[in-house]
Amino acid sequence: MILSCILIDDEPLALDLMETYVKSTPFLKLVAKCNSAIAAIEIIEKETVDLIFTDIQMPNLSGMEFSKLLLNKPTKIIFTTAFEEFALESYKVNAIDYLVKPISYAEFFAAANKAKQQILNQPNRVNSIDDYIFVKSDYKLLRINLKDLIYVEGLKDYLKFYTVNSEKPILTLKSMKSLEEELSEKHFMRVHRSFIVNLNKITTIERNRIVFGDKYIPVSEKYKERFQKFINTDFSS
Repeated sequence: MILSCILIDDEPLALDLMETYVKSTPFLKLVAKCNSAIAAIEIIEKETVDLIFTDIQMPNLSGMEFSKLLLNKPTKIIFTTAFEEFALESYKVNAIDYLVKPISYAEFFAAANKAKQQILNQPNRVNSIDDYIFVKSDYKLLRINLKDLIYVEGLKDYLKFYTVNSEKPILTLKSMKSLEEELSEKHFMRVHRSFIVNLNKITTIERNRIVFGDKYIPVSEKYKERFQKFINTDFSS
């Protein structure tokens, strides 16, 4: 299992050391290294990230404040800091580990391995239709209840979320691939390069198109076989 990770630290030397540690660890893949938590938010919106190593004391948005934004995300946190006094608070945000600088590779590896074991022992996707996700839109974090989500439309680097409770779609900067990895295959299916649908909301299929009101969503050849299997089992029963 390969874990994608991000490094966050406002000290360049600390970032370089942690990068060396990541490259020395076979099951870690570095997605990005950031000199601020704010920069990391932009990465998380577009990429799937399993694990974050972050400093705590940083300008504008501290590592602790940043971690609280991820409480409803499957992403795991490991703190890397020069200060011991935040250790107790780290448990409140369900941090995997708390490493005090200077950090040896042995300490780093042990923490990363602990994260790996936890991720292996838990579902890596949203499993219940009663769950929810948060998306960033217009400088705000918005909660979307998955049971209310009808379908998602991809538009280059953006996604449009169409829900039963909103007249207009919610627009966010995020990749279709990263969203697909978050959602439960039991309830959601990608049927086209540009569309993911809530299987529980499908009531009408017309000429290989899914009908949601006046919206017709095509099922492309790439996803046709998988969707047909759904029709032959769940949808027809």
